Order: sequence, then C-alpha cells, then structure tokens
Amino acid sequence: MRVLYLLLLTLGLLTSQLAAGFNMLTGLGQRSDHYMCVKKGGTCNFSPCPLFNRIEGTCYNGKAKCCIR
Repeated sequence: MRVLYLLLLTLGLLTSQLAAGFNMLTGLGQRSDHYMCVKKGGTCNFSPCPLFNRIEGTCYNGKAKCCIR
C-alpha cells in the first residue's frame, strides 16, 4: 500500500512540473516580434521612427516600434 502511495505521489509531482513548463513549450514554434521586424528589413526603435520611415509593427513585446523604409 505504501508503494502505491509513493507511486501516486511521484506521478502527481511529475505531472505538476510538466504542466508548469507547458507554457514555455507552446512558444517554441513562434518567432519573436524583433526577429520578424529584422527579417522584413526593419529596425526596432524605442524613440520615434526616423524621417521617411513608417511604423510596421512592434518589437520587444510591444515596448518598441518596428520602423521600415
């Protein structure tokens, strides 16, 4: 009986650790907004975009602007 409790405890602890790390695994297939900006030929700026550039999106989780010519 003690072995059964020990196995259930181990299984419970293992699944609780997997559930906590599940959010990290869902982001593996997604690219960061900084990467997508640079891939399109833009730059990430915390200040306003330079003259003759337009805002194309955000960088660093919405804290900066993606500026493209």
